[in-house]
Amino acid sequence: MNAPTKNKFSARDFTSDLTPVWCPGCGDFHVLMSTTKALAELGTPPEDIAVISGIGCSSRIPAYTDCYGFHGVHGRSLALATGLKVASPGLTVLAMSGDGDGFSIGGNHFIHACRRNIDITYIVMDNRVYGMTKGQPSPTTEPDWDSALSPGGTGLSPFHPLVIALASGANFVARSFSGDIKNTTKIIVEAVKHPGFSFVQILSPCVTFRPDEKDWKNTVHPASVEETDDPARAARRIMTDDGMNTGILYRGNRAPYKPQVTGKGVETIELERQFEI
Repeated sequence: MNAPTKNKFSARDFTSDLTPVWCPGCGDFHVLMSTTKALAELGTPPEDIAVISGIGCSSRIPAYTDCYGFHGVHGRSLALATGLKVASPGLTVLAMSGDGDGFSIGGNHFIHACRRNIDITYIVMDNRVYGMTKGQPSPTTEPDWDSALSPGGTGLSPFHPLVIALASGANFVARSFSGDIKNTTKIIVEAVKHPGFSFVQILSPCVTFRPDEKDWKNTVHPASVEETDDPARAARRIMTDDGMNTGILYRGNRAPYKPQVTGKGVETIELERQFEI
C-alpha cells in the first residue's frame, strides 16, 4: 500500500497579512519564518493548527500566522495550550513565549507542563532581557550584565531552561539559534512530530536592548555529541553546556498524557446553574 500523500503547503499559507512590528534586526522575525516553514513542511492544514501565546515581543506571533491563534495573558500560554489540546486532541498546538513570559511569571506552568507531558510544542524565544518593557534583566540574564536598570548586574544565577525541562519530564528538549533558519525549521518540525511535551529554546537576539547579542551568530555552534534518549546522559551534557550549543539534546520515549473522557458532555447553561446564588 502506498503511503498517504502529505498536503502541500508553502510558508505563505501560514503567514497572515499583518506586518510584524518588531524592531529591525530582532531575532523573532527569523523565528516566525522558521515556524511558518516548519508548518508548511509538516503538511497539516492551517485549520488544524493553533498557536497560543502570552505577553511580550515574542507573543505577537499568533497575529502574524494564518491559523487558529490566541494571544493570552502574561505567563499563561501553556495553561491555555494545555486546555485546548485536552479539549481538542486533534489539533496541532504550539505555545510561543519569551524568557520573561515563560520562565518568570510562567515558570510554574512550564514545570508542570513538562511533568504532564501533553502532546504540545513549546517554543521560547530567549533574548535574556525584557524587551517590551524597556530592558530589565530577565530570568536568563547573566548575573553580571550591567545596564541602567541593573547597575553592575543582578548577581543572581540565571534560570537554566534546558535543565528544568529535562528534570521536569519534557519528552523532547532542544536549542536553536534564530539566525539559523534551516536548522531551526528542522528542529521545530521534529519537535511537533515527537509525541508528548516538546520544548525548544531559541536564542533570539534583542538588538535594541542587548546589542552585544549580535555576536551570537559567531558564538553559537552545533553540539558535538549526538542526541540521546537517556535522561541521565542528557543531564550530564547540559550541566557542562556553554549555553551556545544548538541541536536536539533529548528525545524521550515517555507516552504522552491523554485524559480519559467518559460520559456525555454538559451544556454550559447547566454548569452556570451550579454557581447560581
